[in-house]
Amino acid sequence: MTVQRVRGVTGVLSALVAIAACGLYARAESLVEYSHEARFQLDVRVPDAAVTSFLPAGWAMNVATQGPAKDCNLRVIFVDRVTINGPDGKPVGKGSNRLVYLAVPVKDQSGANAQLVIGGLTEDPADAPGPFGNYLLATTHTMQRSTSSSTGPILDSQDWVFAAAGGERLEMHIKFERGVANKGNPSEPKFYSAKTPTFFQISKQEQVLDILKNVTTTPPDRVKEFTFKGGGGSYAKLFDGTEQMLSWDNILWINRSVVVP
Repeated sequence: MTVQRVRGVTGVLSALVAIAACGLYARAESLVEYSHEARFQLDVRVPDAAVTSFLPAGWAMNVATQGPAKDCNLRVIFVDRVTINGPDGKPVGKGSNRLVYLAVPVKDQSGANAQLVIGGLTEDPADAPGPFGNYLLATTHTMQRSTSSSTGPILDSQDWVFAAAGGERLEMHIKFERGVANKGNPSEPKFYSAKTPTFFQISKQEQVLDILKNVTTTPPDRVKEFTFKGGGGSYAKLFDGTEQMLSWDNILWINRSVVVP
């Protein structure tokens, strides 16, 4: 056998090994569900000690020192899960849901950027305690989203109210001028559970994000009205009146495939 042929065989074998490895990696992930969602995300600065009290032993915050997420140590994410479908394409449960959850920017065990879900309020009883084990059932839950257009700019309005029996409450009212947003690159962020830190989900997603206001990057301010109330029960120490809003992010749509290893 010539040297050239040996090299050719070796190259083919290497390619087959790589393909097999990719196949094993793909099989190592299990698809949980697909979802199409609309979201509103608030980047917030709250007392570090309050956030730390929710973190598992050995975990630490990963607060950005620059860019649009600068100084953010907590995200409040209001979610309208418009459709939820299983791997077979059929609706999961009621097929839709509304919730709000709290996420802390962290680094995972490998040193990669990740989000740690420390709590949430959900309107669906089947979603409490939810995949991360720390969602509370919202005994009060309302959501209103509307759009108006005439001769001027398009104005959107959103009202969200979630409250649990234990007093935990997260609510927001916002009215803003809609902008023209770019579609971001596909991403695969990891979301860990603060209650069971060995558990995480990977969200393979694409989204269109419109940053309405940001105290660091200072884009044109398109927020016309805004109020936020948070606190009560186990959330009281997070929202003690000293919280600072840093970024107002309208996620017009996000398509997600949720997988677990």
